Amino acid sequence: MTEALFREDSYLRECQATVLEAGPGSIVLDRTVFYPMGGGQPGDTGTISWDGGSVEVTDTHYGDAGAIRHLTDADAAIPDNGTSVTAMLDWDRRYLHMRMHTALHLLGSVLQYGVTGGNISATKSRLDFDMEDTVDKEDVTAKIQALVAADHPLSCRWITDEELDAQPDLVRTMSVQPPKGAGKVRLLEIEGVDLQPCGGTHLKSTGEVGQVRVGKVEKKGRRNRRVSIVLDQ
Repeated sequence: MTEALFREDSYLRECQATVLEAGPGSIVLDRTVFYPMGGGQPGDTGTISWDGGSVEVTDTHYGDAGAIRHLTDADAAIPDNGTSVTAMLDWDRRYLHMRMHTALHLLGSVLQYGVTGGNISATKSRLDFDMEDTVDKEDVTAKIQALVAADHPLSCRWITDEELDAQPDLVRTMSVQPPKGAGKVRLLEIEGVDLQPCGGTHLKSTGEVGQVRVGKVEKKGRRNRRVSIVLDQ
């Protein structure tokens, strides 16, 4: 089991940890700030360093039994089991993902439709909506920017699987359900704007999103509209 420090504090950029398992192309730590790929959000990249060496983390994935695997080049030098290391994020990339992920929640709060898919990247992100209506890009952009300007605070809390089952309206995603079985599910709340299960990394307030606009809108079927957003740096 890897302690997922990012779940409680998305702004941690590094941590001290101990190697639980290391082999060609993969390192498992007892704790990490690296977010593993999931929920449409890419896995983090960065470095793991120790006395006498360091290695680039090229991706991060979930492994078995609660492990989080930090992926490396297969021929890269890796630390031995039990080694004390420093895990450090590529923070610039992660922060873009945090801005994008939060902005997608704002997009979903403006377009009140079921979500059939989504993807996050540092340059462009998108949600697929179960809708037939057309999308007025300028109007949706203006509404998102109004939510950004209002600087709504974000917070996370946990509820039980049973509490989520009793509130099915909290789940907006149609194709993927929140992971259950661990006894609790993490909720993201944008005060006065959005409340839904989400395990990703987010900002402290909507004001940090900055300038965001709706990009391409694609018709992917009779009841499917793909809406992309981009950040103006």
